[in-house]
Amino acid sequence: MEVMHQKVGDIIFFDWADSNDGKADHVGIVEKCENGIVYTIEGNTRGDVCKQNQYNIDSSVILGYGTPAYQ
Repeated sequence: MEVMHQKVGDIIFFDWADSNDGKADHVGIVEKCENGIVYTIEGNTRGDVCKQNQYNIDSSVILGYGTPAYQ
């Protein structure tokens, strides 16, 4: 498995188990990483709200991370 280096502000891409097609169908923003847990802020998780979530770093629903190119 490829080692992913996540950092605060990265976009985190998910493939939820109900589709499990290898394509990103949800995103969040990495808030912090501690002790093998990645903490995220995600929008539209249930309705029209933002929510804090947490996942094990090696969770099967995490496809990867990206860094926005701010200009």
